[in-house]
Amino acid sequence: MDLRAILIGLAFAFMWSSAFTSARMIVADVPPLYALSLRFLISGLIGVAIARALGQSWKLTPAQWRATVLFGISQNALYLGLNFVAMQTVEASLAAIIASTMPLLVALFGWLILRERLRPLAIAGLFAGFGGVALIMGGRITGGVDLFGVALCALGVISLTVATLSVRGASGMGGNLLMIVGLQMLVGAAMLIGPAMLLEVPEVNWTWRLAGAFSYTVLVPGLAATWVWFLLVGRIGAVKAATFHFLNPFFGVAVAALLLGEALGLLDMVGVAIIMLGILAVQRARMA
Repeated sequence: MDLRAILIGLAFAFMWSSAFTSARMIVADVPPLYALSLRFLISGLIGVAIARALGQSWKLTPAQWRATVLFGISQNALYLGLNFVAMQTVEASLAAIIASTMPLLVALFGWLILRERLRPLAIAGLFAGFGGVALIMGGRITGGVDLFGVALCALGVISLTVATLSVRGASGMGGNLLMIVGLQMLVGAAMLIGPAMLLEVPEVNWTWRLAGAFSYTVLVPGLAATWVWFLLVGRIGAVKAATFHFLNPFFGVAVAALLLGEALGLLDMVGVAIIMLGILAVQRARMA
């Protein structure tokens, strides 16, 4: 792993983690499902347009369409939809911490459900990672965190885990990666607009912060992070690239503290460190 790969990995981890802070800003001024549906529509159209300009085709194989629809529903409509709704009452730092357990859940589900073998280091990482989450949640529950919002975040990360496991079967994407990314965003937009119209009133408090946060969410976590991820995977492989997920808890809480002024207690900092070590242990075991 050379210096360029490390810098690309750091950029991806930062962009992925910063999405929780920008989402927290957005839902303060606009209904979450309307905002997310519009974000996916814009990102998807841009992604498909760029893919077509690069010569990619939207004539996918049946397996590619199944993966595209499943990933669009699991990651975009469920994972991000639940997180956007939850962040009306849950701090961005806590949402980022819960979401960062995805690599741990992928390993756990693969072990328990798919009967994949885990090395002792990975098992130790699982116990450490979830122990860190329990430490943080114990302190937050005592402090009066919104348990319903936390439950939504938990359901969201489980949906992301299902999407991550399912996309393994879509490895035969050929040269259509960007097209598939754009199409799965359009799937997310289509899935969210109905619930938005049924459950939300489209009232918007127009502010410069909203405009900046929404633009950032569309362009950086929505498109740039996806492109950087595939660039990283192409350079060092998916297993090594996934190692950078261990930085997500740190970046998530750091950006939220810097831009939103969210306070972090001692239990939070210790728990984040333990989660990072747990994720790193799981990924290092997979590399071995």
